[in-house]
Amino acid sequence: MDNPAPGTLSWRLSSHPITLLCFLGFRIASVLIYLLGLLFTDNFVLVFILCILALAMDFYYLKNIAGRRLVGLRWWNEVVASSGDSHWVFESSDPNERRTNATDSRFFWWALYLQPLAWVALAIVAIVKVEVIWLSLVVIALVLTITNTVAFSRCDKFSQASNLASTAFNTGGLARSIAGGMFSRMFR
Repeated sequence: MDNPAPGTLSWRLSSHPITLLCFLGFRIASVLIYLLGLLFTDNFVLVFILCILALAMDFYYLKNIAGRRLVGLRWWNEVVASSGDSHWVFESSDPNERRTNATDSRFFWWALYLQPLAWVALAIVAIVKVEVIWLSLVVIALVLTITNTVAFSRCDKFSQASNLASTAFNTGGLARSIAGGMFSRMFR
């Protein structure tokens, strides 16, 4: 049996295989429940409840467990009590302390971006078949999956920007020369 290269899509190469399999299981379960319900039953209420439960478990697991363990990213929403303003908070693990597994990262980002695309395709099917009630479930699924996708994308960009800034400051690059020049002028 060949040993797959690091970064290939094989769950056996994962640093956290149980987390990865649960993450993929929740992602696939919600779509399968919807498809099987659409094809094999007329009981929309049962399909709606099961699909919403799978979507809620996927949202929670991705946001609080899988994102942190697989790629070292986490996000949440805070509300300022005095003004009522809401803002997203992004957190990433220190790249010097934690190395992300290339396989985990690939699975994470592929599943993160493919899930909303699958729900958009199912929305098109619901619109073409004029299944307005099924479309309501797809809209809920799109809101949940797109929220996680946008939040993790922003969190990743935020972590890359903060890593770049800390690298520039700590490695003696441009920031250190500018700061050194400013301090030497101030104390002359």
